[in-house]
Amino acid sequence: MPIHQEQKDRIASGQGFIAALDQSGGSTPKALLLYGIEESAYSSDAEMFGLVHAMRSRIVTSPAFTGERVLGAILFERTLDDSFGGQEAAHYLWQTKQVVPFLKIDKGLEDEVDGVQRLKPIPGLAELLARAKAKGVFGTKERSVIKANNPAGIASVLDQQFELGQQVLDAGLVPIIEPEVDIKAPDKAAIEVELKKGLLARLDKVDPATPVILKLTLPSVDGYFKELVEHPSVLKVVALSGGYSRDDANAKLARNPGVIASFSRALTEGLSAQQDDDSFNRTLDATVESIYRASIA
Repeated sequence: MPIHQEQKDRIASGQGFIAALDQSGGSTPKALLLYGIEESAYSSDAEMFGLVHAMRSRIVTSPAFTGERVLGAILFERTLDDSFGGQEAAHYLWQTKQVVPFLKIDKGLEDEVDGVQRLKPIPGLAELLARAKAKGVFGTKERSVIKANNPAGIASVLDQQFELGQQVLDAGLVPIIEPEVDIKAPDKAAIEVELKKGLLARLDKVDPATPVILKLTLPSVDGYFKELVEHPSVLKVVALSGGYSRDDANAKLARNPGVIASFSRALTEGLSAQQDDDSFNRTLDATVESIYRASIA
């Protein structure tokens, strides 16, 4: 079976979740601080990214991190050219751990307009997609944010996401379309009504032979994404933790059948650079198990 098809089958029917290890420039200092590394510990971007790569490497090379419970992992672009366990990062994930590699391709967010933050332009996109595919990456991730129930703004985010998603599909990769809803939005439930309507309308135009993945904020109404989970043009619906604690995110996730986790901060919660390997691996194992259980509930 071709690797792409094998990976597609694992995401479609495998048991587990997708680890989000794609903290970028803006979120890296906070991720390191939560990991027990103060900003005073580094004095340049190169040192900062070196430290966060060491954290990611410690996670993915841990015996707790395998394809038995982790279906996929989302990498930051710098990680694509780096290594885990002496192998190219994407190659290590799939060949050694049986974890499907994804790549974060967005360059961050535009300023808020019409209650949303659209994606910034992605220069060199075609070259990046070709390089990712050559390195064994299966899919991409691109994140926008919705902060208010503004139909024009929501439509704008979805149009941009699906246009980019088609470019990713045309490059032979699978896009994770991520229109995140801010969990602090006062009209969050109303946003989700508009968002689901917009998603379904656009998914109906996507060829089921080349399905997409949706990454969404856990909904205010349990089971609200059922139609999206069952849509023939959706390979998988995954959920971001969005600022919820891991316990809260897991509890909400377990009440949404068919949706699996794609957590970032909730995955690294409780891990510390100061832990010895035994303590680190025990903590990560308990974390992975809790997210895995919530994902298969």
